[in-house]
Amino acid sequence: MFEKTTILFFAGISPLCAQGVLDPLLVTATRSEQAESTAPYTADSLDSVFLRDHSPRTLPDALQYIPGVLVQKTAHGHGSPFIRGFTGRQNLLLVDGVRVNNSTFRGGPIQYWNTVDSLAIDHIEVIKSQGSVLYGSDAVGGTVNAFTKSSGFRDETAGRAYAGGSAFYEYRANGGGSHISRLESETGVGGKFGVLLGVSAKDYGDIEDSAVGRMHNTGYPEQNLDFRLDWAATPESTLTFASNYVNQDDISRWHRTLDNPGWTDGSHVAAPGKWTENTYDQERSLTYLRYAGENPQANAPVKRWSATLSFQATDDSEFQNRLPDSLATNSRVLRGSSIDVETTGIDLVLESPVGPGSLVYGFDFYHDDVNSSGYTSNALGGPRAEVLPVADDSDYDLFGVYSQYVFKPTDRFELTAGARYTHAEATLGRFAGGDDESRDWDDVVGSLRGIYSLNDGWSVYGGISQAFRAPNIEDLSGNSVAKANTTLMGNLDLNPEKYITYELGARQQTETTSLNLAVFYTAADELIVSSYTDNTQKTSIASNAGDGYVYGVELEGAWQFHPQWMLTGFAAWQEGRTESATFVGGPVEDKPNTRQLPLSGSVALRWDDASGKFWVEGRILASNHEDRITDVDQAADNQRIPTGGTPGYVVASLRAGWHATDNLDLTCGIENLSDESYRVHGSGQNEAGLSGIFGVKVGW
Repeated sequence: MFEKTTILFFAGISPLCAQGVLDPLLVTATRSEQAESTAPYTADSLDSVFLRDHSPRTLPDALQYIPGVLVQKTAHGHGSPFIRGFTGRQNLLLVDGVRVNNSTFRGGPIQYWNTVDSLAIDHIEVIKSQGSVLYGSDAVGGTVNAFTKSSGFRDETAGRAYAGGSAFYEYRANGGGSHISRLESETGVGGKFGVLLGVSAKDYGDIEDSAVGRMHNTGYPEQNLDFRLDWAATPESTLTFASNYVNQDDISRWHRTLDNPGWTDGSHVAAPGKWTENTYDQERSLTYLRYAGENPQANAPVKRWSATLSFQATDDSEFQNRLPDSLATNSRVLRGSSIDVETTGIDLVLESPVGPGSLVYGFDFYHDDVNSSGYTSNALGGPRAEVLPVADDSDYDLFGVYSQYVFKPTDRFELTAGARYTHAEATLGRFAGGDDESRDWDDVVGSLRGIYSLNDGWSVYGGISQAFRAPNIEDLSGNSVAKANTTLMGNLDLNPEKYITYELGARQQTETTSLNLAVFYTAADELIVSSYTDNTQKTSIASNAGDGYVYGVELEGAWQFHPQWMLTGFAAWQEGRTESATFVGGPVEDKPNTRQLPLSGSVALRWDDASGKFWVEGRILASNHEDRITDVDQAADNQRIPTGGTPGYVVASLRAGWHATDNLDLTCGIENLSDESYRVHGSGQNEAGLSGIFGVKVGW
């Protein structure tokens, strides 16, 4: 414990974490391009160089290097980041600015963030505690915008045809071994148009660690396809057509199955699995058409604009075989379910100069068409009884109109104020307990933020932001299995969750250093929580019975103390509690939130050769022991959370790269150098032990 605490303390006092570029440009914070150092929010970005050099296995894996984020993994193929204490449908995921969250997202950790191909991402922006003014429902803990790759035709020689591409292969040596590959090609005419086509194929093998050994059936296959066409409609505007697709098969919720033998770390014991099988298949596609540009005229009434029409399709299916947990052959132990969602979206963003500042305004509308099916059967595969995971033949509409004004009362002070009106409506078809039900809600939220420059290097920022989350179809009609084996039922009598975040931060920015310290407090009212119907803890029902809070502190930065050397790192900690009843009709209890971020941190040292051909990076990632959980909650989720909480860990890694030629890049790395057996708090399996990673990229 002393060594772990010492390393975390060092990470906290060192000049700490910008990834790659010290002051990158952001668009997610205000829907208008600005430097990260001038944003009135705590913001982080992972640029293309960082993603290339670290080759994160999934999108959630990439976020583990951002302070205040705990990346929980129910399964090796499921990742759900907790951002400032919130996860799943209380964080908003965007791809190229298009909303990915839909009305069937479950409460707690979800798997959908893993359905974004990490190899197709150019860069990622994370805005914490942004609130719901700019992007609507769900943006509570954070808004994450994953920007996909494009051909970059505007950077090519004007009027000249070009063509190129690359082939990438990576082998991860841990356990059954993983083979990850991507082929992409691009062509176009500089300044006129560009086309990019990418194909990714991934065969993840079973992972293993030093205590559990090989975790059988944690591996899975994945196939991805992405296409993008950008055309310069005018010198100042671009028409974009993009489409991406992902398919994942046989992802096992390993912690529930007999493949899980349990895990013991000293006095901490995680229970073994009890089911024969619990697997997921996931498909998701996103296609959008966007026209965006800017007017160069000084007095133009509209300075910038972006209009997007999008269509998404998701197919999420699950199979459960609960034997031998239930040995009675006539009991309903086989369960299959499928949820298909088609989402149509319209998004319009305009920016106009108004008085001494700039006004960003617009509207967005998303419509979900939801179909579901499901059954239970006995162990012999006998007659099936219908059990729908959510209401079948349902619709969900989310409409919002917003505006945000940015101006400078003085040269040193910038103020940002905004508001949004939202209308949400759910029309439910058939579901357990009824059919043809309809609910709707209206909500208005606001935000007031400011940033003040103390001098050329230091600034302070902060403000108040409101957020909300409208009940979705899963909240209202869900019938799913959560934790180790608890049936979670929806409830028609639900209202929106409401949040308000207070934040204060200090930021320092120079050519060689970057430092950010932020503290935040989020109050939550009318949280949708689940209470057990009886003391067997087998069934729970949702209600607006929760009131709570989360607060925390984050420190991050970077120091380029030599042209070839950079030190980066971060430290973060959170505390949160919720008042709710454990059992329906029971007394209200003040309980710690079940998956809180313990004191966590990272420190990395990177060397880049003066010629630009070689780089080497060493990193330490560490977390303290996490035991802030009630006995009831731990017992209900004992396959993921050990008795006494989740042990702390210190994990070291080493990576290196060689730019051998203009067309050849080689990378290698060793992760978990000490082969430590550990898991991220709340996860369903341990992380991989000692692992070698070898990559090669050939360009043309």
